[in-house]
Amino acid sequence: MLRTSVSEKRLVILEWLKDPVVHFPSQPHGDPVEDGVTADAVAARLGVPRAVATTHLDLLADVGLLQTRRIRWRTYYRRDEVRIAEVARMFEKGW
Repeated sequence: MLRTSVSEKRLVILEWLKDPVVHFPSQPHGDPVEDGVTADAVAARLGVPRAVATTHLDLLADVGLLQTRRIRWRTYYRRDEVRIAEVARMFEKGW
């Protein structure tokens, strides 16, 4: 997952989600820090269709690096800092 060319986009998404207030415009619903950001916001920032952004976000969520939350009809994505720290420790140990 982290060694493919498209993985760079996933790493960028993870970086942006460290500080979503700086990297994404305000949203009508949900707090970007507490709730996360929508696939539409990530797609606009990446310059890709929403379906492409959703694929990246869902993959990151499936491996546990992002948490999701439904608010109204949208899914919001935010970093799972605990899981990211666990993965980082595994790589530091040479896993």
